[in-house]
Amino acid sequence: MIGGVIDHLVLATPELAATVADLARQGLATSPGGAHDGLGTRNALADLGGGAYLEVVGPDPEQPDPGRPRPFGIDGLRGPRLVAWAVRVDDLDAAIAAARARGHDPGDARDMARVRGDGVRLAWRLTPLPSDVPAVAPFLIAWGDTEHPSRTAAPGARLESFAVRHPEPAAARERLAALGAADVTVERAPEPALHAVVRTPSGPVELA
Repeated sequence: MIGGVIDHLVLATPELAATVADLARQGLATSPGGAHDGLGTRNALADLGGGAYLEVVGPDPEQPDPGRPRPFGIDGLRGPRLVAWAVRVDDLDAAIAAARARGHDPGDARDMARVRGDGVRLAWRLTPLPSDVPAVAPFLIAWGDTEHPSRTAAPGARLESFAVRHPEPAAARERLAALGAADVTVERAPEPALHAVVRTPSGPVELA
């Protein structure tokens, strides 16, 4: 398919262990993901239902300084922040071409990989990660034959709502439509932002 569905939300943090512990206290359990070698980051994951998941990503203390800024503006964060999201597609090249035909260039595809804690290697393709966060427009991702991370992420949570907030909702909706995400809610706000509510056994957890 060219149009996609929400693949995952990205909650970036300057202290991964502390944020994981805080989410657990609120009832949102995560499981260890893996390290992004060369980027200086690692993640933890929570299944959100419907094939989506939450990625909590922060600095990896076991990696040396990457010598360049970590993705998602992590180096400048003072606390956890919902900074980005991804739309999953089956044919990434076709989705990129379709977006460009609609007036939005998501960038060229690139290959990425990481090794799970159990030694399983995950490989995927995606468009460039956002340089400015929070990112209203999603990046595109295709997992190919790799097992989707939501299937092994900590269970129990469900994505109750997700919204993009922007001072010019019409312009934001146009970009989302070009990327196959026309169904995502767009709300007017003074500044660009992302907002999600995750339902857990202990109640709702707000991510913003």
